[in-house]
Amino acid sequence: MDGVVRIKPLVKAVAAAGMPAVAVTDQGNLFALVKFYRAARAAGVKPILGVDAMIRDEGDSTSSFRMLLLVQNSHGYRNLTRLVSRSYREGQHLGRPFMHRAWFDEASCRGLIALSGGRWGDVGRSLLSGNLDESRSLLDGWRTLFGDRYYIELQRTGREQE
Repeated sequence: MDGVVRIKPLVKAVAAAGMPAVAVTDQGNLFALVKFYRAARAAGVKPILGVDAMIRDEGDSTSSFRMLLLVQNSHGYRNLTRLVSRSYREGQHLGRPFMHRAWFDEASCRGLIALSGGRWGDVGRSLLSGNLDESRSLLDGWRTLFGDRYYIELQRTGREQE
């Protein structure tokens, strides 16, 4: 949706650079998964699968935030496919799939790695608003679910509020 990468040229460049692995994430879905997985494996590169998820908080159904979910193992793959499928079945809003914060528990997070979403994530937005207590509470909640597989995402592209 907001990327221009093509799978075959990406995998070819990664392999030529001697990189052992590469990730491709779709927004809210896994549409590129099969093509990406096959191309990466054929080139001897480890494919890292994931989704750039939009998540709604049950407390405020008018806002959403981003979180990047990456597959760590087979449990994570199954959990991610369940979350994505559920977002299409139960989480659609204005034609877009949304996951809900309440869907995340220790079992559904098993085998997944989470990146906070930077300034577009719930923790990032809270930090930017200066609400440190809320930021810590959000962070503690995610760390309870993901443990040491939750990462605060920092980006330095020169954009405002990074």
